[in-house]
Amino acid sequence: MNEGLIPSRYAKALFEFAGENNADKRVYDMMHTLAGSFAAQPSLQQVMANPFVDNADKVKLLTTAAGAGADDKVYARFLQLLVDNNRLAAMRDIALAYMKIYRREHKIYLVNVTSAAPFAPAEEERLKKLIERHLNGGTMEYNHSVDPDLIGGFVVNINNEKLDASIANELKQLRLKLLSK
Repeated sequence: MNEGLIPSRYAKALFEFAGENNADKRVYDMMHTLAGSFAAQPSLQQVMANPFVDNADKVKLLTTAAGAGADDKVYARFLQLLVDNNRLAAMRDIALAYMKIYRREHKIYLVNVTSAAPFAPAEEERLKKLIERHLNGGTMEYNHSVDPDLIGGFVVNINNEKLDASIANELKQLRLKLLSK
């Protein structure tokens, strides 16, 4: 069976269940935290896949890694469903799929800006306003990083769209043009 299909189905079920319980935003925040925990600690995925680790310990790990509290009943019930169906190892992919569903339903765009040097606060605000106009009423999760290899300029990634206004890209395009002649 398709490995992406199982997490997507569980994520969709979680999204619907969380929505019915007015907890979809809280679950989104926990999935975001959980995805960050998996990224920061790659060994967490190995623990989830290890059949010798007790499910109760895995649930405690996932609860802590998501920042869930005692009052997060929707998340606790979902983890129990995963235990019952032997799907705890898919939790990372489920978290990513849930975030994708939530962002699509709430018109939230992932915006990653990479620049050659840090922006001045006024420049960054101006860029954010330009991006917001491009989103047609959607909201954004904004992330900015610096990569000196760009030489100058910046690259904006919005979901699957990419605007590359870097000097490195211009030099690459020029090189390709010269090689094609």
